[in-house]
Amino acid sequence: MCVLIAQAAEFAEKKTLSMKHRCPICKAVTDSEVHKDFPFCSERCRIQDLGNWASEKYVVSDAIFDEEEAAEGERKTILLDLDKPDDQES
Repeated sequence: MCVLIAQAAEFAEKKTLSMKHRCPICKAVTDSEVHKDFPFCSERCRIQDLGNWASEKYVVSDAIFDEEEAAEGERKTILLDLDKPDDQES
């Protein structure tokens, strides 16, 4: 039984240590154990992403509600029906 517990612990450790994603710039598969620039595949892609932020190619969107209204307790909820097609596409 101790062997099974040790094997399960080893499997869990391997599974949690390695993360695999795609590089946000070039879409190459990246592995956290292999690529030191994870989630990027290389320093070049990491620098390109930083440049995109610096040149404001990426932006953080504005809040969808007014902070003063939220402080007053008048929070508005936006419900999206994802099953209906968008009427504005026509």
